[in-house]
Amino acid sequence: MAEEIEPMMLKYLAQVAGFAPAQAHAHLVSYRKIGLIEQDEETGHYRLGRYALDLGVTSMRTTDPMSLANDAVAELADRTALHVALVVWGSFGPTVVSVKESGSQLNMNTRPGTVYSMSGTASGRVFSAFLPEATVKATINLEKREKTDSGRVGVHRFMSRKELDHIREVGYATVDVPPMPGISAYAAPVFDHAGQMVMAITIIGQDHYLEGRAEEGFIPALIEAAGDLSSELGVRAGPLRQNTPSAPADPAGGQFMHYNYP
Repeated sequence: MAEEIEPMMLKYLAQVAGFAPAQAHAHLVSYRKIGLIEQDEETGHYRLGRYALDLGVTSMRTTDPMSLANDAVAELADRTALHVALVVWGSFGPTVVSVKESGSQLNMNTRPGTVYSMSGTASGRVFSAFLPEATVKATINLEKREKTDSGRVGVHRFMSRKELDHIREVGYATVDVPPMPGISAYAAPVFDHAGQMVMAITIIGQDHYLEGRAEEGFIPALIEAAGDLSSELGVRAGPLRQNTPSAPADPAGGQFMHYNYP
């Protein structure tokens, strides 16, 4: 029921649950008594009830997103032996809130509080692809007016509509010219229960170690970690990617606008 939008017929519900209809009905009677499910009086179809809503609300109130996110980052760092950064949307754009360092002797300028370029870093580009157009444009305009010693990591560069579409399609972002020579990064979006992007997970490593295993190992691990965290934050529709390259779906219900950033 949690995976369905519309109320379900007993026959179909029993089928997907792997029960005989009579057996499923016995469970539903019990669930109905405690308010976990409800039955539509006109159609006889079943849907989640008030008690299920109460459980969901309580879960959201007691869930600590940052604690879940930090656990996901630590697990991914251990799994990949890469540096992993957790990036959220701050006052000046993509902002690092935590970094789990691997055992390598990699020196990098990513620390909590670091602000990334919207177009010149993997983290910034994934935010550019999934945040609303107005928010992205305003932040890029701010970035373009900054002085070179602003402290923001990465240099502004042009992003085409095709590049943004591709990020939405594959579910992660990278950058051809990284801020630090010899260091590569990949970032994937994390969504909340409303389908809004709330943070990014970014893996960072030396080219000679990361690039050779990126496609087969590291990128799938990154996308899996971001997807699992999204599920823990309430996403139930599976990976949030656009339906077609020409009209990517907005998780909030609309459509992403296509735009170029000069």
